[in-house]
Amino acid sequence: MASAVNPEFRGARRRLVEALQAGGISDLAVLKAIEETPRHIFVPTGVRHRAYEDSSLPIGSGQTISQPSVHARYLQLLQLQGHERVLEIGTGSGYQTVLLAHLAAQVFSIERVAPLLEKARDIVRECGSRNVSFLLGDGTIGWRQYAPYDAILVSAASPDIPHPLVDQLAMGGKLLIPLGDRDEQMLTMVTRLPDRYERRDIVPVRFVPLLGTHGWTSP
Repeated sequence: MASAVNPEFRGARRRLVEALQAGGISDLAVLKAIEETPRHIFVPTGVRHRAYEDSSLPIGSGQTISQPSVHARYLQLLQLQGHERVLEIGTGSGYQTVLLAHLAAQVFSIERVAPLLEKARDIVRECGSRNVSFLLGDGTIGWRQYAPYDAILVSAASPDIPHPLVDQLAMGGKLLIPLGDRDEQMLTMVTRLPDRYERRDIVPVRFVPLLGTHGWTSP
């Protein structure tokens, strides 16, 4: 893939990794995944020159690719060891999907917007990720067929925790989800324990709405 190994982009990825390290990202596996993943191929050509800035960018269908620092924070919080089964709600561009493919054994990703899913599937394949399965559908109900999951990442904002997702967590599994209204949310981690669910607020964030049966019902 010539564009991915272009020295200009390789240098830009290295500078991004250095900036993430300076910002507090210390998980070496996460940093390595970011350095090896060509973010520029996940964004439209018109904004490709901004691919390695720490900023969110439009990807079409009213959706965005999150800031690299947000992805890095998400992944560092999960502390993945490489053996996990992970569910991603909101494939979007497919960038986070590929990062997860570097960090986990199996990745299951759900997207509700067909054109986004089709494009992401092609790019993920181009990146060589072979441990990813995709589903077109309502992410708020999860993917029960392959549950339980060691980690579930939700890439859109929900007014409340979708109960089907916590039900699909393995014991000790973690759910990361932005919770709040449409304008601002709190990134929240829910951990499944033997007798309860532990909930912890992480940091204020802003995401597009999570649409579906157990999320927002309209855009």
